Amino acid sequence: MKVVVIGGSGLIGAKVVAILREKGHDAVAASPRNGVNAVTGEGLAETLRGAQVVVDVANAPSWAPDDVLAFFRSSTTNLVKAEAAAGVAHHVALSIVNTDRMPDNGYFRAKVAQEALIEASRVPYSIVRATQFMEFIGGIADAGMQDGKVHLSTGQFQPIAADDVAAIVADVALAAPLNGIVDIAGPERAPLYQIVGQYLKAQGDAREIVADPKATYFGGTVAEESLVPTGEARRGKIALADWLGRARA
Repeated sequence: MKVVVIGGSGLIGAKVVAILREKGHDAVAASPRNGVNAVTGEGLAETLRGAQVVVDVANAPSWAPDDVLAFFRSSTTNLVKAEAAAGVAHHVALSIVNTDRMPDNGYFRAKVAQEALIEASRVPYSIVRATQFMEFIGGIADAGMQDGKVHLSTGQFQPIAADDVAAIVADVALAAPLNGIVDIAGPERAPLYQIVGQYLKAQGDAREIVADPKATYFGGTVAEESLVPTGEARRGKIALADWLGRARA
């Protein structure tokens, strides 16, 4: 089966391509690097010819609210139009858990817009909403820096390893379209400040963490369960401690 992976050279995309190829499928890594640009539409028609599934794991180059909104609106509009023309039978998109529950976060608003375009299209679809990747925990610490300390929310957090994300996305891509949403998360849940503290300790990073109930998450207000699934979810297999051990190695 031919599966086109938009964003196929990125963190998740490259892993999805590798998994699908190992399973014997014709997985095409599509990105601006090889002449496929979903934002402009360049190369889409040719790349999607003969494809049964499209997996969209592309990320915006800029997270400024207007930029990221424009990115996902343009890329998704172009993708679903090209998919309909090519007869693609399944559109799979990677999104964020509870993306519709943090409207003051510009990136989350953009993902809401992306999901709406997918749901309104004529292409059968599956939306995979993931919690934050373990690979981005360091960036969360950096974003929380205030006056030399790391201020982080006391809300719950359940990060998932990129390897687990890619494995589940590949599984969803090879299954029948859900025409709905599946949440995925890591195997462990704890307050955000505690998990980031565990990460910093493992990295030998001596920055002090302040547990701050009013701390925002990339500009978004965080309630107790803003960043974790509130219902049924598929869980990854890689524990944070195991992932940290691999990262140190």
